[in-house]
Amino acid sequence: MKFEIPSKVETIIHTLEAAGFEAYAVGGCVRDALLGRTPNDWDITTSATPEQVKALFHRTVDTGIAHGTVTVLLDKDGFEVTTYRVDGEYEDGRHPKEVTFTASLEEDLKRRDFTINAMAYNPKKGLVDLFGGQEDLEKKVIRCVGDPLERFTEDALRIMRAVRFSAQLGFSLEENTRKGLAVLAPNLKHVSAERIQVELVKLLVSPHPDYLRIAYEAGVTREFLPEFDRCMETPQNTPYHCYNVGEHILHSLLYVKEDKVLRLTMLLHDIAKPDVRTTDENGRDHFKTHAVLGEKMAKKILRRLKFDNDTIAKVSCLVRWHDLRPAPVPADVRKAMNIIGEDLFLMWMEVQYADNKAKSDYKGQEKAARQAGVRKTWEEIVEKGQCVSLKGLAVTGSDLIAAGMKPGKEMGEVLHKLLEQVLEDPDLNEKETLLKLAFSNRNR
Repeated sequence: MKFEIPSKVETIIHTLEAAGFEAYAVGGCVRDALLGRTPNDWDITTSATPEQVKALFHRTVDTGIAHGTVTVLLDKDGFEVTTYRVDGEYEDGRHPKEVTFTASLEEDLKRRDFTINAMAYNPKKGLVDLFGGQEDLEKKVIRCVGDPLERFTEDALRIMRAVRFSAQLGFSLEENTRKGLAVLAPNLKHVSAERIQVELVKLLVSPHPDYLRIAYEAGVTREFLPEFDRCMETPQNTPYHCYNVGEHILHSLLYVKEDKVLRLTMLLHDIAKPDVRTTDENGRDHFKTHAVLGEKMAKKILRRLKFDNDTIAKVSCLVRWHDLRPAPVPADVRKAMNIIGEDLFLMWMEVQYADNKAKSDYKGQEKAARQAGVRKTWEEIVEKGQCVSLKGLAVTGSDLIAAGMKPGKEMGEVLHKLLEQVLEDPDLNEKETLLKLAFSNRNR
C-alpha cells in the first residue's frame, strides 16, 4: 500500500531519519489518506525528543512541549511533530497525570483511541497497522484499541468522539465499543461543556447527524442533553406526524445543509414539546406554545453548552418562529421578514422545509405549495428592494426631528407605525409621503 503524502511532510520525516531517528505520519491523516480523502492536517510521530526535534529545524513552536509536541514551520505551513509516548494514569478522566517518552512506536500507537486512528505511515517502510485499523476501515467499523472500558475510562471525551467519527464516516460501532459507551457515559461529567460542544457540532454537521440516535441509545445524550431524551420518549398522536418527537427531530436534521446554525435549530426546534403536550378527548396530541417555550429552552441549553452569543441568538430566533405560517402574499411575507429578520429569513425557509419533510404526508401538497409561494414572494420582495425593517424606511428619526418632532418615545412609536404602513404598501416608502403620514398619524 502506498499513497501520496505532501513533500513537506516527507522533508520532515527524511530530516529526522537522516539524524538517526524514526518518523512516521500518524493518526487521522493516515486514516483519511487510506479513505481517499485529503487530510486537513498531517501529524508526525518520532522517536526524537522535543529538544532533538527543535535542534534539527530552524523554526519551531512549543505548542505542547509537556506532552512531547513541537510544531515545525516550513514556509507558512505548520506540522505537529510528537515524540513517541506512553500516557500515565488518567486521574481526572480526561488528561494523563504525566507522559513518558518511549523509543517504541508500538507503545505510542496502542495508547490511541480507535484502531482507524492508530496507524502510522513511512514512505520507505509503508503502513504500520498493529491493531487492524485498515480492516476496520474496510468493514466500516469504529473499534477501540484494546479494551473499550480502559480507553473510555482514560478519557471520557472518547465517548463523544466514537459517535462523532461514526457520524462523519458513516461507520457502525463495534459491539464491545458500543457497550463501553453505555457503561461509561456518566464519565462525561469529567468533560468540559466546551469540549462536548465541539464534538456535538462536528456530529451535527456531519453527513449523518441522525447518528445522534446512537448516543441516545447508549445513554450518552442523557449526560449532556437530557431534554432530547424526553423527546425520544414523547409520542405525537396527530395526523401531521409519523414519528415521535425525537425521531422527527432526527429525520429533520437530514433535510437541511451541513450548517451549524441550521442543524442546531433542527435539533432544538421541538425541544419543548414534551413540556407542553396535551391530549384531547379523541386521543389527539396538541403542542400549543411549544415554539415560545422552545426559544427559552434553546437559549438555556446553548448557554449550558457554552455556545457563542451570535449562535444562541440566531438559533433561538429560528426556534421561536419555526411554526410561523405566512400566506404567500407580499404583505404577509414582508411582515414575516420583519419579525424574523432579513438576515435569517432564508434560513427560516430552510427550517420550515426540513420540519415539514420530516412529518407525515397529511396535507403535504398544501404545505409544499405554501412554502414555494412564500419563497417566490420573498425573491420578488428582495429583487425589488422593498422595505421590511426600520433601517429600510425612507425617513429616519433625524428627518422627523428636522421636521419639528421632539425626540422621545412618541417618535419611536411614529416610526413603527410608518413601518407597519410600508409593510402593507411599499409604495408609501417615499420621504415626503412618510413625513406627511408621520404628522397625520400623530394627530389621529
